[in-house]
Amino acid sequence: MVENQNCNDEETRSPGLLGPIRSIGRGIFNQFKIITGSAFGRIGLIGMTVFFIMAIFAPYLAPYLPYKETYHLNGDLAFLEPPSWEHLFGTTLMAQDLLSQIIWGTRRTLVIGLSAAFGAAFIGTNIGLIAGYFGGKVDLFLMRLTDIAYGLPFLPFAMVAVLIFGRGDMVLVLVISSILWRTTSRVIRSQVLTLKERPFISAAKTMGASSSRIIYRHIMPNVIPLSFLYSLIIAGDAVLIEASLSFLGLGNPNTISWGQILFYCFSSQRMRVAWWWGFFPGLCIVLLVLSAFFIGRSYEETINPRLREM
Repeated sequence: MVENQNCNDEETRSPGLLGPIRSIGRGIFNQFKIITGSAFGRIGLIGMTVFFIMAIFAPYLAPYLPYKETYHLNGDLAFLEPPSWEHLFGTTLMAQDLLSQIIWGTRRTLVIGLSAAFGAAFIGTNIGLIAGYFGGKVDLFLMRLTDIAYGLPFLPFAMVAVLIFGRGDMVLVLVISSILWRTTSRVIRSQVLTLKERPFISAAKTMGASSSRIIYRHIMPNVIPLSFLYSLIIAGDAVLIEASLSFLGLGNPNTISWGQILFYCFSSQRMRVAWWWGFFPGLCIVLLVLSAFFIGRSYEETINPRLREM
């Protein structure tokens, strides 16, 4: 018994890396159970899975190369062809197959959206954890920093940043992440303010646990559902922001995305003539954002039980 007690005390004093990693792993597994336990979550998960399959297997699913011209059997270029069995989503002004462009564009849209969501959630969660746990001047400084971030007009800020640092994908991810962490930090902070007064936190302090161990081993697993919820909301916002910037001509010209397809459609002044050129990429943006929303709705049912009765 004494030996076990000494081992427990030693583990409490030396958190290392395995403890937080195990806690995060258990938290992620629990999130999957939350998603699949809701009808909204299952619908959103199916939609997100379809888009992931499109992104991963794009070279095998796309019938044509995205920038390669297509031809009729008689050798003529297939300019602005409406949807048909040969071209399910039609073709563009440059005789490119629209379905192939959308499939390939899924990669960039998902990479930017999910990377920005992860970055924003990581920043917001850590700021909320630190501000809520330590309080005082640390809390005051971090919350004033959050207020400054709220005061920045996002789209003009993103446009200026892209014009200064370039139109690369990494720039877009950093710009989106540097702004969209605001709400996550405040929500996580409010939750931490409640959690740090719980008896299990007092017990951990009594046993000599360090502040980092308490924050990332005891408090963080309890706020992971909130962090996942807001990361999904951020993912939807990031997809819309990337599409907006690409539509304005500020996207990366070397890679294809749904927003870039809309930009070429609008700039060619063929939106009314070739309705399919703008309809299908716009529909994919809506479906992807809805999938993220439905998954987020399953988290809201867990966090707010009153929604289960609706």
